[in-house]
Amino acid sequence: MSERLSPHELGTIVGVWAHPDDECYLMAGTAMLAAAAGSHVAVVSATMGEAGSTADESRWPLASMASTREAELAASLAELGIEDHTSLGLPDGGVPGVDPLEGIELVAAVLERLRPDTVLTFGPDGVTGHPDHVAVGHWAQHAARRVLGERCRVLAPTFTAELLEPFAQVNAVVYEWAPPPSVDPEDVVLDVRLDGEILDRKVRALQAQASQTSGIEQWMGAARYRQWVSAELWVPRG
Repeated sequence: MSERLSPHELGTIVGVWAHPDDECYLMAGTAMLAAAAGSHVAVVSATMGEAGSTADESRWPLASMASTREAELAASLAELGIEDHTSLGLPDGGVPGVDPLEGIELVAAVLERLRPDTVLTFGPDGVTGHPDHVAVGHWAQHAARRVLGERCRVLAPTFTAELLEPFAQVNAVVYEWAPPPSVDPEDVVLDVRLDGEILDRKVRALQAQASQTSGIEQWMGAARYRQWVSAELWVPRG
């Protein structure tokens, strides 16, 4: 069994993600609980998600999606209380085409500035299998090891069968590139279950990114969506 952590042990945190809303779905609750214990939390977005699809193009035209998502992300991070955000300015969908050494350098510059104790990023599975996710997780892992060595833990989001089973129909739609990762419960090193005001804030932060989240929340229903986003599990990134 892996040694368990709690959010108050994470120290300074940098989340390294591919698109706006990755950070909210995957680390919002962890970030809020850590910040409440005194951690500084920062987020890196490789892209502004300008290629993101939307359920209502008349409301959110694709031609202005980058500025829409930039504004939505700012509102979402404000709800979470995260003020330290870095955009790498890379093309949405084009991240795998970036020279990996360049990508590692971009992330390393942020890690040099913040010297985090914990990096939260995608595992080799990219959570959804999205190629942008896979590339960004690779960069973050290598940047953390180069800049900080073993003193910085690198954690990746995951699930267990118990969490996935009730949402099989939803996951079949959402995880279009690959099925979500699943591990045995004893492999989880940080298990964050959200309720009350912390979960309320996460849901509000997700709702702030409405161009991406409103369609799935409406499809699932508010109560089921709330349950779907209420757990954040982490494993060491291999």
